[in-house]
Amino acid sequence: MVFIVSEKEGQNGMLLVVTDKEIVGKIFTEGKRQLDLTKDFYQGKDASKEDVAKLFSEARDLHLTGKHSVALGIELGYVDAQHILYVKNVPHAQVAVMG
Repeated sequence: MVFIVSEKEGQNGMLLVVTDKEIVGKIFTEGKRQLDLTKDFYQGKDASKEDVAKLFSEARDLHLTGKHSVALGIELGYVDAQHILYVKNVPHAQVAVMG
């Protein structure tokens, strides 16, 4: 699995944006909710699961979109499966990392 990763500097530290490669460039709309993955915000570099896992520990905030990205967040203990937003069956999670 290849992810698209972007590191952004925020007020409180690094915001890590991780998106499944196959959905970058698409728009998903369901009712009033929309995931617009065409925006520059989602553009970044290719990364492996191992690369992304290392970056998680450096991030202050996580922005995860796609089945594989959110599953990795759950696997590593950052995302609670009860707090995932779905738009057209595409999972999305935002996490503020404490500590």
